[in-house]
Amino acid sequence: MANQEHVAILRQGVEDWNIWRKIHSEIKPDLGKINLYSIDNTYFYAANFSNTYLSGAIFGDAYLKDADLSRASLVQTNLCGANLEKANLYGADLRGAKLSGAHLNGADLRYVDLERADLSGANLSEATIGPANLKEADLSVANLSEATLIGVGLEYAKLYRTNLTRAVIEDCRIHGISAWDVQLEGAKQLDLRITPFGQPKVTVDNLEVAQFIYLLLSTHKIREVINTIGQKGVLILGRFTPERKAVLDAIREKLRTLNFLPIVFDFERPTARDFTETILTLAGLSCFIIADITNPKSSPLELQATVPNYMIPFVPIIQEGEQPFAMFTDLQNRYHDWVLDTLRYDTPSNLVKVLEQAIVRPALERQAELLLIKAQDLRTRHIKDYF
Repeated sequence: MANQEHVAILRQGVEDWNIWRKIHSEIKPDLGKINLYSIDNTYFYAANFSNTYLSGAIFGDAYLKDADLSRASLVQTNLCGANLEKANLYGADLRGAKLSGAHLNGADLRYVDLERADLSGANLSEATIGPANLKEADLSVANLSEATLIGVGLEYAKLYRTNLTRAVIEDCRIHGISAWDVQLEGAKQLDLRITPFGQPKVTVDNLEVAQFIYLLLSTHKIREVINTIGQKGVLILGRFTPERKAVLDAIREKLRTLNFLPIVFDFERPTARDFTETILTLAGLSCFIIADITNPKSSPLELQATVPNYMIPFVPIIQEGEQPFAMFTDLQNRYHDWVLDTLRYDTPSNLVKVLEQAIVRPALERQAELLLIKAQDLRTRHIKDYF
């Protein structure tokens, strides 16, 4: 618990507190587990909390701009929504601290320990971070634009929709990181270590591809991933207009109950080379493909690119009363060995009822036939046969 003498001095205000700290610099104040709301004061502009024990304290929404928290103990301290703009947190211990929504823009976070800290939604723009420990920290939706991260341990950190625009990310350890929808426009990325300690050091210069590169290095893992997708992955193609989305969602949910891994690709996005390449990659990894060809606005280039390129069972479905786009009939006739007959359905519920019998089983049977064809030896002739 907090030292009540120290609490009483803090109650007198920041000016008296800072004077007392200057006179008694040898004392390490103890404000552990203090609830600042209990002293009716959350305004601590430029307060001197350096080398202060504040673990477990509640600082929620406190004003700590320009405060000195260097080498302070802030383990599991609640700083949610606090204003720590340009604060000095050099060498502070913030393990497990709650900093969601906090304002840390321009703060000094060198040699700080933020292991398992919650920084979700925090503003760390232009902050100086590192060397520092952010292992297992949650940086989801945090703003680190123009921040400097050098020598930071980010092992197993969560970076979901994190803004790293124009940030400097250099000499960081990122093994096990979870990075999704990260904004990296204009960011400088250099020497990011993807291997854990105890393994040969491998670095990349791109945060987004780091997870994939590590997977490639772990050959047994990439083999397991490819095998799983090849055996269980089902690519679902269709349009995500409101009336069609219900059908695709119903197919996806049913496939999950059948222990498949559904992968949905949306035709509603603009057709471009990048999307065509993506769909070709996904198709090549899939066990079979289901395509809802009901009421397309135009002939989807994705379908025309997919069917001729892979001997993979292709199951077209169409709602009763609709007609496929013109080119699809030609595709079906030309590649009938792996394009199954189009399945007409009346309602999504009835389609789901017969999904296993009418789609999954025929697709798997066709896949087995195609595997036998692919396994056949090269057919040859000999010139002597014509003498």
